[in-house]
Amino acid sequence: MSETLLDLSEVVLRDVNKTLHAGTEGSFRIINPRGAHALAAGIDSDIQVNIDGSVGYYCAGMHQKGTVRVDGNASTGLAENIMSGTVHITGSATMSAGATGNGGLVVIEGNSGSRCGISMKGVDIVVGGNVGHMSAFMGQAGNLVVLGNAGADLGDSLYEANLFVRGTVESLGADCIEKVMRPEHLETIARLLDASGLAADPASFTRYGSARELYNFQVDDINAELAANSAGKA
Repeated sequence: MSETLLDLSEVVLRDVNKTLHAGTEGSFRIINPRGAHALAAGIDSDIQVNIDGSVGYYCAGMHQKGTVRVDGNASTGLAENIMSGTVHITGSATMSAGATGNGGLVVIEGNSGSRCGISMKGVDIVVGGNVGHMSAFMGQAGNLVVLGNAGADLGDSLYEANLFVRGTVESLGADCIEKVMRPEHLETIARLLDASGLAADPASFTRYGSARELYNFQVDDINAELAANSAGKA
């Protein structure tokens, strides 16, 4: 397959993204990214994009199809609001990687900073190193697989996302608890590790999830409220 070369030292960012958006198939290689922001954002076709070097904010944001691979590091908001497809970086990401992602796969071979997977809504995220504090905060659906350690307040205010951590967890956030690892969860970890190209024993992970105490309706609550309202009217 032929590869189209795009050099950010010669072509402005807007035109590079415009070329990627116009592509319907094939492979593109971007050189000299020099930390450009919003690079390869909004891709909606089955193309392969290889970026040689580190990128800035919101790389591959709103990604919908195809694959973006970064041989380097990424700043805030990598693959924010990803819908499908794959975003893979060989280095580390700063805060909010995969934030609000609805689907697809995000692979970070290095470490990920704070709030990795914040408000995730169906995305799968695999991190080869550690994740920072408040990761998967308000995670609603999807899977976060961490081969290293997790910082403080993991899964705070979690809904139904599954969190799998192989290392230690500094602390769990509100309503996040350790849960039983069932065969289907081991299968999920194995599948995501295979898709990400990272190696680990699925049985070496611990599963964390929601205790379902923050958002479940409790009949005692309504009885107490009714009693308080009645007393107030008396």
